[in-house]
Amino acid sequence: MKDRVSIDLKDGVADVKLIRADKMNALDEAMFDALVEAGDKLMNMKGLRAVVLSGEGRAFCAGLDMGRFEAMKTQGAALQGTRDLRARSHGPANKPQWAAWVWRELPVPVIAAVHGVALGGGFQLALGADMRYATPDCKMSILEIRWGLVPDVAGTQIMRHLAREDVVRELTYTGRIFTGEEAFQYGFVTRVAADPYAAAMETAREIAGKNPHAIRAAKRLLNLAVTTDVETGLTAESVEQFALIGSPNQIEAVKAQMEKRAPNFAEP
Repeated sequence: MKDRVSIDLKDGVADVKLIRADKMNALDEAMFDALVEAGDKLMNMKGLRAVVLSGEGRAFCAGLDMGRFEAMKTQGAALQGTRDLRARSHGPANKPQWAAWVWRELPVPVIAAVHGVALGGGFQLALGADMRYATPDCKMSILEIRWGLVPDVAGTQIMRHLAREDVVRELTYTGRIFTGEEAFQYGFVTRVAADPYAAAMETAREIAGKNPHAIRAAKRLLNLAVTTDVETGLTAESVEQFALIGSPNQIEAVKAQMEKRAPNFAEP
């Protein structure tokens, strides 16, 4: 993981960076492994309140490493037998899918700070975050169709909850490159900022100052809301709220608010 992804935890915020800058943080086998390992490491990290996911150098992530396409060109049909993508190696997902989906599974909010390019698998990796902050001129694309493929890094399951169906279809069928500003208009990007990393860190620190039990409960509920029926969702909402009311951190939140001071929360 050390030569692909770095993690720095400070004041409850994990600063997670893709560090393959010489290749614009492209996704090779080692990068997929590192993203999965990073997700596993963060899953039970003590003191974690929020995550900012970004890329070093000129780009967030340029997508699949060109070496993979060179292999497709030279090996052709023989390549299909080297790995069965249909196998579920990580819960509901295979490894490339989990590299993006794991950010949804983390118990705390994740903000992707996107600059330069986020193409193909790199775009889907950003979609895995709870929120995406991007520069207005960054380049994004559901690029797989240009290589005769479909998006398969969990993108089809996330895009449908963010943008209109016809927009998702147009971009998937054409592979058209669009900007961060356009992505904001479509619903893929949460906020456009000249410095998305600084903006993401500011929001992450704000989240880190809230009741961590409530934040984690909110993420569980919001994740559930996109996959379940209304009755199940409303019941879960009541269960989470019942557990929070009167709990030590909830009482501390009330006291701090009324006393106009910073709260002192216990770790979850």
